[in-house]
Amino acid sequence: MEGFVYLPGDEPANPGPLARYLPPIPGGVPAAFVKQHVAGGAWVLDPFGAAPQLGVEMARLGYRVLVAVNNPVMRFLTEAAANPPAKADLQAALAELAAARKGEERLETHLQSLYLTDCQKCQQAVQAEAFIWERGGKEPIGRIYHCACGDSGEYPASDADRARAAQLAATVGLHRSRALERVTAPHDPDRHHAEEALDCYLPRAVYVLSTIVNKLESLSLTPERRRSLVALILSACDEANTLWPHPTERPRPKQLTVPPRYLEKNIWRSLEQAVEVWKAESDPVPLSIWPALPPESGGICLFEGPLRDLAPHLQEVTPQAVVTALPRPNQAFWTLSALWAGWLWGREAVGPFKSVLRRQRYDWNWHAAALDAALKNLSGHLPLNAPLFALLAEAEPSFLSAALLAASGAGFDLHGLAMRTRHDPLQILWYRHAFTLEAKEGEAGVEAVVIQKAISAYLQERSEPVPYLVLHAASLIAMAENHTLGWREEALTRVHAPIQAALGAGEFVHLAGSENPETGLWAEKNWNRDSDPLPDRVEVAVVRLLQKNPGCTLRDLEKGLNVEFPGLDTPSIGTLRAILASYAVESGGSWSLRPEETPSLRRADLESAAQVLVKLASQMGYGVVRRDEPLRLILWQETSHTTYAFYLLASAVVGRILRQDPYPSAHPVLVLPGGRAGLLAYKLQRDPTLKKVAEPWRTLKFRTLRRLAEGAPLTRDRWEKELAGDPIEPPEQMKLL
Repeated sequence: MEGFVYLPGDEPANPGPLARYLPPIPGGVPAAFVKQHVAGGAWVLDPFGAAPQLGVEMARLGYRVLVAVNNPVMRFLTEAAANPPAKADLQAALAELAAARKGEERLETHLQSLYLTDCQKCQQAVQAEAFIWERGGKEPIGRIYHCACGDSGEYPASDADRARAAQLAATVGLHRSRALERVTAPHDPDRHHAEEALDCYLPRAVYVLSTIVNKLESLSLTPERRRSLVALILSACDEANTLWPHPTERPRPKQLTVPPRYLEKNIWRSLEQAVEVWKAESDPVPLSIWPALPPESGGICLFEGPLRDLAPHLQEVTPQAVVTALPRPNQAFWTLSALWAGWLWGREAVGPFKSVLRRQRYDWNWHAAALDAALKNLSGHLPLNAPLFALLAEAEPSFLSAALLAASGAGFDLHGLAMRTRHDPLQILWYRHAFTLEAKEGEAGVEAVVIQKAISAYLQERSEPVPYLVLHAASLIAMAENHTLGWREEALTRVHAPIQAALGAGEFVHLAGSENPETGLWAEKNWNRDSDPLPDRVEVAVVRLLQKNPGCTLRDLEKGLNVEFPGLDTPSIGTLRAILASYAVESGGSWSLRPEETPSLRRADLESAAQVLVKLASQMGYGVVRRDEPLRLILWQETSHTTYAFYLLASAVVGRILRQDPYPSAHPVLVLPGGRAGLLAYKLQRDPTLKKVAEPWRTLKFRTLRRLAEGAPLTRDRWEKELAGDPIEPPEQMKLL
């Protein structure tokens, strides 16, 4: 389990439609996994269909991917990912909608008129990009626009803006009823839940969307243009709701909770902008709807329903692997999907998925039980030792617990768990075993001791503080190895209790301003002073990779590092970039060591620095002791007492030196290249325990030493001022990391 290697991926240039509700999965990861673990042309199953691009990636490699999707909106997103609409079709469909008539006006003109406001500077009518509202307010408080006269920005709402909003609110009743009618019948018990969901749309948005949907049904469009127009309207349905906090950027709503201040966006502008979101950027892959199958050369087969309905049919295709993004509860998206499905495809399209309207809260116990039921439906229909590879985005401790508990209870053995940072998706690998092992009911005290030992061993090996999520993962791995991780009543509480007990045993330090264990960092009370912290070991590895592979890419470096530091030790991209900023130069996407970083030149720098220190000691009347093993060390002494201890380094590998500090009564000084100062500052910033130990230390850069050697003879007072004036400061580009 320790050797599971994290697979790096690419952030997509275009996140795609409705991306704020979908798990942020880097591109290339699913494809990399199946190439390593699954024979070409085999069937691969995605049982949750939570990330549309995931199946497309594998289908492009020649795999046949069976995707189960219960949400009608997600089905449409999956179809569009497999066969994205052409930009020309999107533009043509929007043009036909724009040319439709609303009374005597073009529909485009009519809808745009609803968002007119007056420019503050030239007083001409201009399209508002958005209006600003406060939660519970009856009228807009602000507006955002860009005028052709050059004036743009955010301004208070005008009287005309408020009057137009009030007029629409007074006449929206019929349109609101039509919007509800498309989702639920008047006497449907879920009707009031649909009404509550519709409350996150302002009257203007309800009127505009209702008008557009009505026109969609009356337009005579080709099937491809109709599909393109549905795609644009789907984006508009999301842009039109009140879940857009202002001024917060890139929100990822999980609940239908209206922000304190939010945007009411211009829906026609949203339709226009959606063309770039949906347009095809790659060739389509074959797509079929179950029971029709894609060709043997690869493609996607879409099952329209939940996994429990698909499971009995799996013997017809026999998937050789399961690759999926684990869904997390999202009441906002699931509820809105029911509304949007009804609006776009009618009440029948909502079908059983309408049940999501009833549930207002999804806790982690519910989610654990749902995952457990789904995976139990699946496990018996897979070949023995079939891999289950899951990406868990937006990770938090309870989500990870739910996933591991469910998989363990469904008959999957945990084989590996890799984590880069809490902001990156976790990667988890299970294998289906031959028979289900009953999880042991461990004694709480004994289990806490096992977890405590696992946490301590991990922290001492890593030798730096880590966020709680990392220790939570290490604890769950220990429980899985001890066969005490399994589904049972109140499973999450039973799992979390011994972890909290282990952390409260007094062996660990919580570095946070809050008592909430999930905040801040966790550290060992007493570090092993003979261990190098993980960032120091990563620095050594990066330099070695650059020496062996000059001109390698960032991805090459990521892959090499992840192999050397697997599992929970996977280095962050921030650490890698900080090291590269210190040592290397980039040209055309290729990285190489700077010319001055060759070993021979750095040895010469170290020897030169040592000679300068010997010379300066003589100027100021200090005796000198020089040692070259195990570290280059220059001691300035007076009457056999060490006054200064200089550690000469070509790197920023200082963790062990700072913690050991064999000359505590002396003034300790790190002597290193100027290019290492930023990297050293980065390391101290990420590790509060190391920063604390480093407080009495000074730094002295090679260039400062050379300047002092070339100047006038030093006095002790001036020497102290020079040392104090050379602090550890990160350069500006390093601060961005």
